[in-house]
Amino acid sequence: MRHSTPIIAHKQTLFVLFAEIGYDPYKLWAIRAYVMVVLGIETSCDDTGVALYCHERGLLADALYSQLSLHAKYGGVVPELASRDHIRRLIPLINEITDQAGLTLSDIDAIAYTKGPGLVGALLVGASFANGLGLALSVPVIGIHHLEAHLLAPMLEETKPSFPFLALLVSGGHTQLIQVSSMGQYTLLGDTVDDAVGEAFDKTAKLLGLSYPGGPALAKCALKGNKARFTFPCPMTNRPGLDFSFSGLKTYALNTIQGLALTAQDKADVACAFEEAVVKTLTLKCKRALMQTKLSRLVVAGGVSANIRLRENLKRMAKACSVEVYFPRQAFCTDNGAMVALAGAIRMAKNEATCEGLEVRARWPLDALADNHNH
Repeated sequence: MRHSTPIIAHKQTLFVLFAEIGYDPYKLWAIRAYVMVVLGIETSCDDTGVALYCHERGLLADALYSQLSLHAKYGGVVPELASRDHIRRLIPLINEITDQAGLTLSDIDAIAYTKGPGLVGALLVGASFANGLGLALSVPVIGIHHLEAHLLAPMLEETKPSFPFLALLVSGGHTQLIQVSSMGQYTLLGDTVDDAVGEAFDKTAKLLGLSYPGGPALAKCALKGNKARFTFPCPMTNRPGLDFSFSGLKTYALNTIQGLALTAQDKADVACAFEEAVVKTLTLKCKRALMQTKLSRLVVAGGVSANIRLRENLKRMAKACSVEVYFPRQAFCTDNGAMVALAGAIRMAKNEATCEGLEVRARWPLDALADNHNH
C-alpha cells in the first residue's frame, strides 16, 4: 500500500524548517532519527526476513520467506542450504517491501542486520548484503543482537510495554528470564542448564513421529489429548532459583512412549502431558521472577511464545498477580525483519551506528551487549 505523502517529503519539510531558523538539521540527530527509514535484515537461521520501519510512522512494510519446506526432509536446518537460500531471497524480498511502502532504495536512511547469535554462514549473508548496500547508498549500518530484537518485538504492537520489565525468552535455542532495565541494560536471572524449551518440543515431537517443525506439530497434536491420562513432572520447580531444565522431561516422555502402542490417541495424550508440564514450569518460574524483582510488566518473546496454552496460562497468572503481560503478534514470534528494523531504529536514535564490517557472532551473551555497544 502506497502512502499518500512520501516519507521523504516529511523529512525534507522538517530539515528545511530547521534550516530556516538557523539550525543544521543533520546535527539534530534525535529529530533525524525520528523520521529515518530503517531497513531491517534477518538471516540468523532459516527465515529470510526484511522490513522497513520509521519511528514517525511505525512499521511500513515487512516480508518473510520461510525455508521450512527446504529443510523438512532433513528433520532440521542444514546450515549451508540456509545460507545459499538467503542469498537467493534477499533482493526479491527487499523489492517487495519497497513496493509495499511506496519507497525506493534511495529513501532508506539506515540499515540494521542481525549480527548474532546464529548460524555463522547465514549471518554472514545478511552482514555482507547490509554492508554492501550501505556502502552503495552511503547510509549507516548497524549490527543487531538477535535476542534483543526478539525482546523488543512486542513494541511493534499497538499496546507497547515500557521499561523496566521482566522478559521470558523462549525459543529453539534459548530459555531465559531476563530483567530488562532499559534498552541495552539486561540482567540474566535464569537460563536452561541443558535443552532449550523449543529444542525439547522438537525432540519430543520427533519421538512421537510428528512432522517438522516439531513444536507447532506437538501443540496441535496436544489439542486432542486427554489431560487426565498422564502427569509429567515439572522440572526444577521444587527447588529455589530461576534456572530451567528440559532434558529430563524429554527422557520422561521417551520412557512413557516406550510402554505404548503409540496410537494417534497415545500421541495426543503424551503431547498434552508434555506441553502441560512445560507450560506449568514456565509459568511458575515467571511468577517467581516477578515476585523476586517486584516488576509489574512481563514480556514474552521468541518462537515458543506463539504457543496458545502458554499464552493463556501466563495471562491468567499475570491477572492474578496484577501484572501486565505483552506478547508479539503470532507472525513476529518467530524470526522476522520487523524486529530487527525496530531495534535498529532505536539504536540509531541513540546515535550508535558504527562501521560494523563483516563481524558476526555465532555466540553472543545478551548481558554482554551493553558493554559491546559502549565501545
